[in-house]
Formats: sequence, structure tokens, C-alpha cells
Amino acid sequence: MTRDDPLLAAARRRADSALALIRELAEIESPTGCGPGVKRVFDRLIPEFEARGFRVRRIPDRSRADAATDARDETSPGHLLALPPERPHGAPLQLVIGHVDTVWPVGTLETMPVRVEEGRLHGPGVFDMKGGVAQALVALDVLADAGVTPAALPLFFLNSDEETGSPDSKRHVRRLGRIVERALVAEPAFGEEGRLKTARKGILRFRVIAHGRSAHAGLDPEAGRSAIEALAHATLALHRLNDPAAGTTVNVGRVSGGTRANVVAARAEADVDARVVTEEAALKIESAIAGLTSAVEGVRLEILGGRVCPPFERTTRNQRLWERARDAAHALGFDIEEASVGGGSDGNTLSPLTATLDGLGAVGDGAHADHEHLVIDRVPERIALFAALLAAPLDDGLR
Repeated sequence: MTRDDPLLAAARRRADSALALIRELAEIESPTGCGPGVKRVFDRLIPEFEARGFRVRRIPDRSRADAATDARDETSPGHLLALPPERPHGAPLQLVIGHVDTVWPVGTLETMPVRVEEGRLHGPGVFDMKGGVAQALVALDVLADAGVTPAALPLFFLNSDEETGSPDSKRHVRRLGRIVERALVAEPAFGEEGRLKTARKGILRFRVIAHGRSAHAGLDPEAGRSAIEALAHATLALHRLNDPAAGTTVNVGRVSGGTRANVVAARAEADVDARVVTEEAALKIESAIAGLTSAVEGVRLEILGGRVCPPFERTTRNQRLWERARDAAHALGFDIEEASVGGGSDGNTLSPLTATLDGLGAVGDGAHADHEHLVIDRVPERIALFAALLAAPLDDGLR
């Protein structure tokens, strides 16, 4: 195909409507945990789905329920599931997943307004990831304009807690991952060249707590058992777990402990972030950290936490889906590359369950930074690519 490809032509015609929707969504401030803001985003998106024939369900946030009565917290935005109007028995499904929460607190628009400058749309959430949500929606219109039918019925899941690791929505993500043939993740692309994300590191988080015994540091120091000393040794042991060649990183990012300079510390704690490329490395790190022991006699180490999300590996089925995307881009008239990144997404949760491809959203830069933006001229090609992937044949036997 050439640049006259019908999907790309339709995407160009639809680009302005996609950009208008992105602006509207970005002008609704929706940081994680801001129920009213996220609800307003969902309220804006529900008619968009319904206009395209989807049945929309709001899914309550179980983590915000009252433990005694199971009553739902009415301020909780929950999550949004958009289902195709009907599903013939046995018809295959494909999942489009995204999130509408951002890292930006309410009030950010006062200093970081949504605006166009030098061919870029700036603003909180335009890149991560309201741009991807809007582009995926408009990709459905592009398919309709071109008279192309998706290879599997698309369903959409939009959550409101991804920026904090999807603590409530992860159970829904897993459930959906088990029933779909593939998952397309509308997270932003990597770099302004627009690379797709075919691998992400798994994330593990721990808290190491040292329990010692206090004593007067001047009068009777020998009676004390310093939790800070033990934690210092543990910190060094943790950092020795770093393995750059294997892509494993371990970082002690926060340390606290003790009460006064003249008191032997009875308690100290550290927060630890670990990133791994493979499941094997994840198991190795889990075992090593769980097995930490105190280097100071009389001090006990307590280890809390564990895995946040598994590694998103380049499995056979994931690579086949990437090849579909690469071929689709070539047919549309442009080349695309893949990338491995250190940050996690809902794609990490989906990858062990179904063929998954990430980074299909907006092209731009500045996720979580005050220069967040998307490149306007790249919007049509990303919409067309999303549409082409929705229409791409399924890979039998690789579910």
C-alpha cells in the first residue's frame, strides 16, 4: 500500500476530532484518587462509546468499600468497561486498555495550560495517556469509514488507578486478559520516533524494617542494638544485588529511623525498588531480599512487600503481535521500531496471559514532566496504526 491507504486517509480526516477530544479530556483534571475529576472524564467518554454502539459499565472500586458494610464510597470513580453491543457465541475478543488518571494534582492547569505550540499539544495528561485513549476511540471510526471489520470484537477497559500501580483494577485486568485473544495498550510511544514497547521490566517493592533496642548513646551504648547500623549493612547488601548486565536494578530510595542523636536507634526502615527483565530474575531477587539477615547481633530484620507487576517479556506471541504492527506500519507508508523500557504498565499484567503490545498511544515526550506534550502531525498515523492492528488477523494457537 501507499500513503493513499484508506485507513491513513480516514485517520487524516478524523485527526481534528481526535485532537479536540484529547484537549477536552486534558482540561478535566483527573489525578489518581480524585473521584470527581475522574468521574467527569468517564462522563465525557461514555457518550463517545455509546455513539459507537458499545454497552458501558462502571465498575466500582472495591478498595474504597467500607469493610464492615461493603458499602461503596460514592466519591470513588471506579473503572470503565465498554463492551461490544452483542457477541455471537464463541466470537473472539481483543482488549484495548488505558487509564484516565494522571500524576498531576488539581490546579496544574493554572501553570501548565492545555495549548498548542510549534506543532505540539501541551498539557497535563495529553501524552500519558489521554491522547492514547482518544486515538484508540477514533480508530474505530477509521475502520468504519474504510469499511473494515475488526478481526475480533474490541472491548475497552479504562482504569483510574494505573499511576499508582493499578491496586484495585489489576484483578479486572487479569480477568480480561484470560478471555481475550490479544491486548493493545494505549500507553504513549517511546521517544519522539514513536517506538512501540515490546518489553518492560517487572517491578518489585519492599520495605525493610530493622528492629533493635534503644539505649542512652553516652551512658550505656553497649546495652543498645542499633537498628540503623543493621539497616546500613542491609542497604549495602541490597545494592550489591544490582546486575547491570542482566538489566537488574535495586535501589534503596528512602531511609528513616531513630529518634535522637543521643539514643541508640531501636527502629529503622528503608523502601526498596527493584526492576528485573525476566521472571527468573524476579524470583532470584525475591529470594535474595526475603533472605536478608541482620549483620548486627540482637537486631531483627522484617521484610514486607513483594512483586508489583511481572516482567513484560518478549514472548513468542508478543513478538508475533509486534511483527503485525511493524508490517501494518510499513503498509501504511512508514517504519516503526520497538523498545524495551524500565517503567511498568498494565501491559506487564497482561503479558503473561495473552499476546500484548504496548506503546500504541501518542507520540511525544514529557510523561510526568512539565514539558508533557504530543506531536500533532503524528496523530493520524497512530490512529491508522491502531485501526490496522484492530483489523489484523489473529494468530491461531498463540493465545
